[in-house]
This record gives sequence, C-alpha cells and structure tokens, in this order.
Amino acid sequence: MDIDELVAREQIREATLRYARGVDRLDADLMKSAYWPDATDDHGRFVGNGWEFADRVVGTHDRWSSTMHCVYNHSIEFDDADHARGELYNVTYLVPRDGSPWNVWLGRYLDSYERRDGEWRISHRTCVHESTTTIEHAPMPGDMSKFRTGEDDRPRGDRPLGI
Repeated sequence: MDIDELVAREQIREATLRYARGVDRLDADLMKSAYWPDATDDHGRFVGNGWEFADRVVGTHDRWSSTMHCVYNHSIEFDDADHARGELYNVTYLVPRDGSPWNVWLGRYLDSYERRDGEWRISHRTCVHESTTTIEHAPMPGDMSKFRTGEDDRPRGDRPLGI
C-alpha cells in the first residue's frame, strides 16, 4: 500500500463519517458533503438522489431525541485510481423523546465511491438491513441532569466540531 492509497482510504472514511455525524446532528449540508450531487441512495423506503435523501432524513429523524450512528468495520477495495467500493457495518441507536424503549438498527452500507477533482465521496449507497430490536430505557443511577443530551446540539448549524 502506498501513500496515495492511504490518503484515499482516509478521505473515503472521512466522507462516511460526515454522513453519520450529519444524520445524528440533523445537518443536511454535512450529510450532503458525503455524497456527490448526482449520487444515489437506496435505503429501502427511499431510493433516489443522495442529497434529496439527506433533506428527507433531517425531517424524519427529528422525531427522535437523539440518534447515534456507530460505524465499525469498513472494508475498501479500489477498482482503479478514481473508483472504489466499500462495505461499512452500522449499529444505530434511536432514542425516543418519551422515554420508551430505544430502537436499535443493525446493518451495513454497501458503497461505491468516486474521486473527482481530488476529492472522494459516495456515488451510490445501498443500505442493508440485518436486524432491529428494542432495548428498555434504563437510566444510569445517579444524577445525570448536569450532562448535555443529544438534543442539545441539534441542529449544529455553524458550530465547530467539539463545541
């Protein structure tokens, strides 16, 4: 593996992380920055343009007090210098506003990536659903009222990372 491939892998991984962070922060622009403007996304209930999907998700995910897209194993294979494919494992926690059981989504993203003008982004994503479950909401013992919640930083807007 040479330095160019290492850089490409990191840029691809950064694009996929922007997507996950954008969903969790209800930041459509951040999600869109992971996709090319003509990218497609197949999320089962939605099949179409990736940017349109980003706008839709911001509206549908606002019903949760917070979400947490946890991405894990990320395999990337290069077809040539400007095209790659990837498989990314995902566990998503969806926290209802009313304290009812959390929804847990398990699946994978099957991605195609393209490099254009030196930048890597998703050109096509297929969301594979493996399983879903619920877990009871059982707050930790102790006073958690001083901690910020996932709702406190939604939407992030122009705030820099970590603030």
